[in-house]
This record gives sequence, C-alpha cells and structure tokens, in this order.
Amino acid sequence: MMSFMRTVIDVPDELIDSLDQVGALEQRSRAALIRDAITEYLKVKSIPAAEEAFGLWKDQKTDGVRYQRSLRDEWERE
Repeated sequence: MMSFMRTVIDVPDELIDSLDQVGALEQRSRAALIRDAITEYLKVKSIPAAEEAFGLWKDQKTDGVRYQRSLRDEWERE
C-alpha cells in the first residue's frame, strides 16, 4: 500500500485556477492532478542508470574490448 505525506506548497492563483478548470473537466481533485504532474515530471527528469552509463568510455584512448581482454589476461596470470 502506498503511503502519503502531506506537504504545503505555494502556488500562484493563476495555476490554482487552471488546476480547478482541469479538475472540473476530469472530475478529479487538485491533489490528484498535482500527484500526476509530479510523477510525469520525475519520469522526464530521472535518468535510468543504464542510460546514464552510455558514453562513459567515449573519451578513452583504449578500445573497450581490448581493455577488457587485458584485464582478463591479468586474472589468468594470477
């Protein structure tokens, strides 16, 4: 079960008016609309770990596969 935390934020009157209009059209509460907006914002702003790793090796002078092989060779020598 999801738990909720109540918080207080300052929102300009114009945004509250817009929220109320959308809420009336969709028959949803302000809180539900704000939760959905935060969820969508975090989907856009959050970067999955796999995507974050892409390109980390691009500035290296050594080929990645060659580097891996050299490490494995070290393991075999031990």
